[in-house]
Amino acid sequence: MPLTDTPTDLWIRRFGPAPGAPPGVRLICFPHAGGSASFYHPLHRALGDAAEVLGVQYPGRQERRAEPPPADLGVLVEGVRAELEEWGDRPYVFFGHSMGAVVAYELARLLERETGAGPLGLIASGRRAPGVLVEETVHLRDDHGLVDEVRALSGTAGSLLDDAEVRAMILPSLRADYTAVETYRHTPGPELACPVAVMTGDGDPRVTADHARAWSHHTTGAFTLRTFPGGHFYLGDQWPAVGAAVRACLAAFGAGPR
Repeated sequence: MPLTDTPTDLWIRRFGPAPGAPPGVRLICFPHAGGSASFYHPLHRALGDAAEVLGVQYPGRQERRAEPPPADLGVLVEGVRAELEEWGDRPYVFFGHSMGAVVAYELARLLERETGAGPLGLIASGRRAPGVLVEETVHLRDDHGLVDEVRALSGTAGSLLDDAEVRAMILPSLRADYTAVETYRHTPGPELACPVAVMTGDGDPRVTADHARAWSHHTTGAFTLRTFPGGHFYLGDQWPAVGAAVRACLAAFGAGPR
C-alpha cells in the first residue's frame, strides 16, 4: 500500500487507513539511522485498525534525498515538531527504533515541557536509555567502515549497500544520522510524565539488558520492558509479534481501539 500524506507535508507519511475505519489513535513512528518512513509499512499491516500509522520521513532520503540531511538531533526534533501540529487533532503515541527512539523521546520531552501535553506514551525500541552514555565514533569512519557497521547490525540497508549507485545515495544520510545520534548528549531536567515501554532484542550487540532497563529513569509514569529473540533489527523477522506487543502497549496507554 502506498504512503499518502497532505500536499504540503514533507515530514510525515501516512499509511492509508482501512476503508471505513473509525478515527482512533495515531502511532507516529521514527526511523533508525539511515532508515525511512517505509520501514514501518509492515507494522501498519500488523496493527490493522488498532491505530493509524504515520512514518516520519527525515530529510536526505527517498523522495527527500535532494535535501541536506541534518547532522544534529535537535534539528530533527524541531523539524518534526513543526509539522506535527498538523496532525494533532487526534491522540497519538510515539514509536521509535534505534536513533528514532531518541528523536521520539526528545520530542515528547519538548512537547510536555513547552505545551503541557504530548504523546499518550512512548515505545522505545532497540536503543539504550538516553542517560546511558557510550562513546561511539562510527560517524568518523570512512565509507567502508560505515557500511561495515550497518552490515554488522544486519540492517535492512545492508544488502542494498552492495550496489555502488544505491550506496552513493544512502551514505550521506546514513553518515549524518550517525553523527546526529553519536554526538547527542542527554540534558538533565524534567523527565517524561507519559508511560514508556521498551522493546529490545536479546542478541542486540548495542543494547544490554541494563541499558534497556535504564529507560525507567526517564519517566515518572509506568515503565515496561519486553525482550524479543533477535538482534538489533529483531523487528524484521517478527512484525506480527511486534504488532501484538504494540497493541498491548496502546491498551496500557489507554489508546486501544474504540
